[in-house]
Amino acid sequence: MTRKVQVHQVDAFTRERFTGNPAGVVLNADGLSEAQMLAIARELNNADTAFILSPDSGDHSMRARFFTPRTEAGFVGHATVAAHYVLSRRHDAPRNLRQKSKAGTVDIEVRGTDEDRRIAIRQSTPPLGRELNDRERLAVLDALALATDDLDTRCPLRIVGSSSTRLMIGVRGHEPLKHLKPDMARLTTLSAQVGAAGYFVFALEPAGGDHLTESRMFCPALGIGEDPVSGNAHGLLGVYLARHGFLPQGEQRTSFRGIQGHSLHRPGRVEVELEFKDGSVDAVWIIGQAVSIFETEITL
Repeated sequence: MTRKVQVHQVDAFTRERFTGNPAGVVLNADGLSEAQMLAIARELNNADTAFILSPDSGDHSMRARFFTPRTEAGFVGHATVAAHYVLSRRHDAPRNLRQKSKAGTVDIEVRGTDEDRRIAIRQSTPPLGRELNDRERLAVLDALALATDDLDTRCPLRIVGSSSTRLMIGVRGHEPLKHLKPDMARLTTLSAQVGAAGYFVFALEPAGGDHLTESRMFCPALGIGEDPVSGNAHGLLGVYLARHGFLPQGEQRTSFRGIQGHSLHRPGRVEVELEFKDGSVDAVWIIGQAVSIFETEITL
C-alpha cells in the first residue's frame, strides 16, 4: 500500500532565502517507520529534518521527531522553528501549541502575522556546568587556532547544558571569529575528554547595535562541522550571559539578539528571551523567523 507525505524545505532564523539554517519538515508522518524517516532525512541531506506526528496523549498538541542524515536527535531548535512556520501557514492554525519530542515537551507561540511572523519556543532553564581547567583551555584554544590574547577575559570557558552541552568561548571582537581555523579531528577528541558536544565561540558587540553577540559553532562530534545558526546554543548562551552579568536581571524578562552564519554565507538571527523568578533564570525563549524554499510530496 502506497502513501504520500508532504515535504517542505525551510530556511530558519532568517527571512531571506538561502540564508539562515536549512531544515526539512515532513508533515503527516504518522505510520512512517524509523528506517523510512532516516532514509528521508538522508535524502534531503539537511543537518536536521523534523517529522510531525499526531499527539499520543492529552498533555501536548503534536509530536516531533528529529533526524540527521545519520541518526535521531532528541530536539532541534531550528527544525522546530521551521516546522511551526510551516504549520502556522495553514488556515486557522493555532497560535499556541505544546510539542512533545524525545527530549521532553516545549511550549510554542506564533507571534505576529504574515511577513512579521515569528516562532517562539519556551524551554526549561539549562544547567550551568563547570569551567575548564588550564590544560583543557589551552588544548581547546590550540584546536581552534586561537591565542590566549584572543579571549575576552570577562568570559570564562564554561560548559552549559545537560543532554546537549556546549562549551562557551568568548573572544575579543569580530577578527578572532573570522580567523578561526578549527581542527575538526582534535575537537572531536576533545569533546569526549571535556564533556562538551560542541563549541560555541562568540563575541560581544559594542553597545548600541541591533545585536549583542556574533558567533560561530562547531560540533564535529555530532557530525556537524560548522552549524550555520543555532537556536539551542543561543539559549544556552543567554543563561551564561545572565550568570556572568552581561544581561540585566532586575525585570521579569530580558532579551537580546545574536547573529551567526556569516562565515558560511548563511547569515541568520536568533532572539532570546529569559524569564526570571527570584533572581534566577526560570525559562528560556528561542525566537526566530523562517522562509519557505520549496514543498513537494513523496510517495512511499
